[in-house]
Amino acid sequence: MISAVILQLLKVLTILSVVSSSPLAYDSDEVFNLEAIQPGDAHIAEQHRTKRDTSASGAASQSTTVPHYSLLSPQNRTECQNGKNPSKIAKNTTARLQALRDQFSGANDIKAYIIPTDDAHQSEYVSKYDERRPWISGFTGSAGIAVVTSDKAALWTDGRYFIQGADQLDCNWIFMKSGLPGVPRVSQWLAAVLPKGSKVGTDPNLLRISSWQSYVTALKSKGLEFVQVADNLIDKIWTTGRPPEPSYSPLIIHNITFSGKTVSDKISEIRGKIKESESQALVVTALDEVAWIFNLRGLDIPYNPMFFSYAIIELDNVCLYLRNMSRLTNDVQNHLMVNSNGVCKQPQKKESCINVLNYNKILEDVVKLNQDSNIDKIWVSPHSSAAIYYTVNETKRLELSSPILLMKAMKNHIEIENMKRCQIRDSAILIEFMAMLEPSVQKGDEWDEISAHQKLDEYRMKSKYSYGLSFDTISAFGSNGAIIHYSPQPLTKKNITTNGVYLLDSGGQYLDGTTDVTRSFHFGTPTSMEKEAYTRVLMGVIDLARAIWPRGTYGRDIDALARGPLWSVGLDYRHGTGHGIGMFLNVHEGPQAISMSSRGRNKYERPLYEGMFLSDEPGYYEKGKFGIRLETIVMVTNATTKYRFADKQYLKFEAVTLVPFESNLIDYKLLTNQQISWLNTYHKKCRDQVGQYLKDNGKTAAYEWLTKRTDLVPEHTKPKTSQCSIQKSISLTTLFIAATITFFTI
Repeated sequence: MISAVILQLLKVLTILSVVSSSPLAYDSDEVFNLEAIQPGDAHIAEQHRTKRDTSASGAASQSTTVPHYSLLSPQNRTECQNGKNPSKIAKNTTARLQALRDQFSGANDIKAYIIPTDDAHQSEYVSKYDERRPWISGFTGSAGIAVVTSDKAALWTDGRYFIQGADQLDCNWIFMKSGLPGVPRVSQWLAAVLPKGSKVGTDPNLLRISSWQSYVTALKSKGLEFVQVADNLIDKIWTTGRPPEPSYSPLIIHNITFSGKTVSDKISEIRGKIKESESQALVVTALDEVAWIFNLRGLDIPYNPMFFSYAIIELDNVCLYLRNMSRLTNDVQNHLMVNSNGVCKQPQKKESCINVLNYNKILEDVVKLNQDSNIDKIWVSPHSSAAIYYTVNETKRLELSSPILLMKAMKNHIEIENMKRCQIRDSAILIEFMAMLEPSVQKGDEWDEISAHQKLDEYRMKSKYSYGLSFDTISAFGSNGAIIHYSPQPLTKKNITTNGVYLLDSGGQYLDGTTDVTRSFHFGTPTSMEKEAYTRVLMGVIDLARAIWPRGTYGRDIDALARGPLWSVGLDYRHGTGHGIGMFLNVHEGPQAISMSSRGRNKYERPLYEGMFLSDEPGYYEKGKFGIRLETIVMVTNATTKYRFADKQYLKFEAVTLVPFESNLIDYKLLTNQQISWLNTYHKKCRDQVGQYLKDNGKTAAYEWLTKRTDLVPEHTKPKTSQCSIQKSISLTTLFIAATITFFTI
């Protein structure tokens, strides 16, 4: 039996390794969100900054265009047939598309225009002002790319958004469900609908260089030219009703009590990396990296505490570029040791000096670096925009991942202690909310998805150190839960009752940490399928949380552990299993991830190291019925093992989100004794740590709700072979496969 399971899983993983090396569906390396993809969608472009392998790009560019791509039209969509429109929430984009097409002629002389999701810093979340792709298409999902020609419009997105896209795109749009059979890449489709020699344009500020290069290669191979369009065409036509640019609220000082390191210490470490690379300057473009370096935060972008900025770090000079110099309040001046005009207060101490300059000077100063004879190499990240990248002289350009990625991902001991305390406080908020919501729903009070998440949001906003949410709360009841990144709207909201599963995915931003937690609930009597699906997702959560691995292992190599209980009965989910999480920074943080889809292609992913925080979040989604997702934040820490082969350090996870699982949805007969033991230990930790916090703060009802869900579960006296031992075999098998892959990759 065990050998058969091993053989079957080896076959699955062999297929996955082939699929994951295939080219991206967009022709670019649009960022991966790392909670987005299932194995079968391994070539879908997502949102977490990763570069496609060049050889794969080259191979893809030689493929022959399939003629029938030119026949794709909105009328191929079921929701657009017979004169129908998708839904009441789809916006009419006819006038906007015509206004954009009117810009194609003249100086631009293009036949197609690409509208990516990103801003000039390639941020996952963008300001309302920068939501160009949602404005032109009507599609609001966090990942996707729109392409408009003189007579057609198409939008590509990944498996998280297939249901949402069908609802939000009006019938002007061809909906490209990336990764499905017959769905072309952008270059394949453009080659089928444009004459040879046509120019395809986009704004170079909004495409990371790795994406730009992929498009150049792919389009050139098909007789098309990819060109820069200096003035963003959406900006030229989006002149009414556009949200204002961010108001440049005061910057937030993230002092050493929370950050654990001074600005000067961080700059010193970065300079050490610059010297190791044999370069003399580092251009920093990612907003979270700038915020981390200078121990500053801002409120320019929803959900992520960023401020628009760049930085250049040299061996004897540091420049911070801000959009609005009025943000240099007295406190910020003292923090950075600068005058009100941004000039360093102690210029004689050159190595510790910071100068603050105008945001728009960044390209001018990169040119000055080119001209500096003392600078041989300028370090620029492949995640930088094409505009920044090509400003650096090719002879001086050093293209490497930013050293800051790993520095901020591996939290120091002060950050770790803060993150843990923050998770306890945030867990208490969710428990308090559920202790109020559940009896209210059972009593017959009216709650819908919007009113529920608004009330939870209020709880978080009142909490100590709160700076708002870490993402738009996903409050989804019944069939809406099957939409992986669902956002409730007045036209789509459902009432929360006792007759379905309620999926709640939420998080907060605090001075002492960032949180992200998902739990699924049922306030009545679940169906057998709902109960089995929940239990198998929980088994995956536990199997991953119990893992122990040698230092140097990648998250992609243990992803299978979370899928094993679902795979064993032919189920799966269309997203990765885990993403990194920042410290009062981005809720999705690299370079670490737990995502099988990145195997063989994400050359910028890094192994799991001590001090990293990640999500453990398998799920299952049944279209039209329900969705299950369970997300717990875990921290990578050292493991004590009986032996230590080759003197390797072994690592494990420590759960820091402390919210009990829904006993009403657990079929305990499916759990192994090892899984029950883990669950009991976890629930005891919830009761001991969060329970104490609730008691100390007089939250009696919340404490009682918690204790009812953390009672000891008895282990099986005689585990059933049909379920328990089979599941144990599958868990051991997936771990064996993951460890084998790891052995050959580290």
